[in-house]
Amino acid sequence: MENILSIQSWVAYGHVGNASAMFPLQRLGAEVWGLHTVQFSNHTGYGAWRGQVFGGELIRECLAGIEERGALPRCDAVLSGYVGGADIGDAILDAVARVKAANPRAIYCCDPVIGDVGRGVFVRPGIPEFFRDRALALADIATPNRFELEWLTGTDAATMDNAKQAMAALQARGPGCVLLTSFDATPGRMGLIAAEHGGFWRVETPLLPLCVNGAGDAISALFMLHRMRTGSAKAALEAAASSVFGLLQRTSEAGSREILTVAAQEEFVAPTQRFEAHSC
Repeated sequence: MENILSIQSWVAYGHVGNASAMFPLQRLGAEVWGLHTVQFSNHTGYGAWRGQVFGGELIRECLAGIEERGALPRCDAVLSGYVGGADIGDAILDAVARVKAANPRAIYCCDPVIGDVGRGVFVRPGIPEFFRDRALALADIATPNRFELEWLTGTDAATMDNAKQAMAALQARGPGCVLLTSFDATPGRMGLIAAEHGGFWRVETPLLPLCVNGAGDAISALFMLHRMRTGSAKAALEAAASSVFGLLQRTSEAGSREILTVAAQEEFVAPTQRFEAHSC
């Protein structure tokens, strides 16, 4: 059983951040130690929410308490997502350093949340540079979307060749394994690409008629766990893509504004439909 330290946001209603990443990992048998960077009533996609943003000191205090329990040598991975401010970023990297000092085999999976196509950069000033210049140097796995990959590398990723060049450029910054979570595929389909050890694999799933938040947090967590278990980026890509497609299909069929993380939980264990990745 893997022990995973997940440092992300938390919402009481709905599923984004830790509220999207933790349960799928737990359903697959991993132990998750969740440190929350915010406590909101709901995700910000609604345009209105209530709650508080926590400071980096709270993350450090909670991590110190975990460390005092003697647990860090048993921590197998650190997972991070949205970073609200520089102090949170510093606390995350401090957590990564402490975990890796206690367990050199532990990995760091960084979801460099910066922005998206159409919306542009939506994080605070300095956060994109934090990911580019500091976090990715410590990461073993990175899971950017297309916009984030292009911003981090300064390379257009519109074509397959360009996307592969950009992913290789990102690997040169630190993470040996990269998952591109959004790529324009054939019409009516969504593409994902994984890269590792000089190889590239692509999987396509049908494009569903829905717009929800939190799916990216789930796929980053699932890809990380399956990569840890199989040792294969290709196998992790297939498993994560199949599970998240099943989750989104159930959500679309229900017409839900929130992803049905609990109702569709069997998709994490035994996806209804499996998708094969191909070398590209």
